[in-house]
Amino acid sequence: MEIKSIPLILKNVRIQQGYTQNQIAEILNTTQQQVCKYENINLKNYRDLPLRHLVTLARLYNVSADYLLGLTDVPDPYPRSPEPEEKGQGG
Repeated sequence: MEIKSIPLILKNVRIQQGYTQNQIAEILNTTQQQVCKYENINLKNYRDLPLRHLVTLARLYNVSADYLLGLTDVPDPYPRSPEPEEKGQGG
C-alpha cells in the first residue's frame, strides 16, 4: 500500500467536515498558521504534528489515526473497547 500525503489528507478531511483552519487551531489550542503548516505539502511541517493533535483530530473527524496518516484508505475508526471498571467500586 502506498502512503498518501498526510498534509493533503488533513486538509481534505478538515474541508469535508466543514471546519476552517481557525476552528481547528482553536480546538488544538494552537495557531491558524501552525494548522496551515500541518496542511502544507511543501513545508513538510506535518512531521511536527504532535501525537495529541493527531488523536484529537481523529476523534473530532471520527476517522482512524491510520487514515489521517495515509496508512489505510478506510476512514472508519476502529471500535473502542469498553472501559474497564475501576477496582474497589461497587459490589
